[in-house]
Amino acid sequence: MWPDRTRRALLLAPLALAACGFAPAYGPGGSGTALRGLVAVETPETSDGFQLRARLEDRLGRAAAPVATLAMDPAVEVVQAAVTPEGAITRYNLQGRAPWRLTDASGTVLAESEATAFTGYSATGPIVASRTAAEDARERLMILLADEVVMRLLLLPEGTLR
Repeated sequence: MWPDRTRRALLLAPLALAACGFAPAYGPGGSGTALRGLVAVETPETSDGFQLRARLEDRLGRAAAPVATLAMDPAVEVVQAAVTPEGAITRYNLQGRAPWRLTDASGTVLAESEATAFTGYSATGPIVASRTAAEDARERLMILLADEVVMRLLLLPEGTLR
């Protein structure tokens, strides 16, 4: 059984969050729902661009009548992370960056920045396993970059897209 203080603190926590102005991003009227279906996504016609666009459209919704356009251009650098004394590479890190720009219909820049993330994979197995691990790591990297951009969009001041 929980001590009395712990139970009381747990029951009062939602009141404290409400008092400080906390509002869930995907709750009714939250900034997450305000973006849904309003942003068109432009990425390069590459597998990285496809993965990035798919994740962004999953999070933001596909825009039928967009009021803004989010343009991104991801770049990935493959770095050797672990090398054996014999010179065999056993681990790679993928360092990703994706400059992004949010513009309205007139071309006015509403926000811009650069998302960065990294991930890695092991290259110790057979060639097929290493190739699959590399593809999976690259897909995870695009998800991380997209999620960082969405997080930053959620922090934009209210009314930015209206």
